[in-house]
Amino acid sequence: MIYTEENIAEFNVQNRLKYNENKKFFDRLKNKKIKNLDQEFHPKHEEVFEKVDCLKCANCCKTTSPIFTDIDIDRIAKHLRIRPAELVRQHLHLDSDQDYVLNSSPCTFLGYDNYCSIYEYRPKACREYPHTDRKNIASILPLTLENTQVCPAVFEIVEQLKSAGLGGKHESVK
Repeated sequence: MIYTEENIAEFNVQNRLKYNENKKFFDRLKNKKIKNLDQEFHPKHEEVFEKVDCLKCANCCKTTSPIFTDIDIDRIAKHLRIRPAELVRQHLHLDSDQDYVLNSSPCTFLGYDNYCSIYEYRPKACREYPHTDRKNIASILPLTLENTQVCPAVFEIVEQLKSAGLGGKHESVK
């Protein structure tokens, strides 16, 4: 199922129901140390994102904050014609990991139409999200598991990988 703003509540139910199953799946992937895990994830990423229109969902922008690096802050501030310190003061704070993140959700720069007002200047974390086409995905399996709770496309990619038998036999949650 492809999720949109209208049915995102169903996604939230499904990802909660499947979280423990997905955690076990990711634990098996980590423990098996599957070679070429990228070759399993990347085609599914391409397949799913051919069907997904992120502008119809924007759940990531509505529920989570990317990390803003110093380079991101400088680039965005320059675009907004404000000082980097002003951008931080208005929109960001340091989290417990000492990373700059948004003060609140949804994202300050998300429009009512789900378009990003700083799209060309957005943080690197936004550019790369949801990271399922990243090289060496095995190194970010915990992040990918967490992203199954935010991004319907990641959830779908994982469901397809489980159905294909990647990681060995899994128990289905009814």
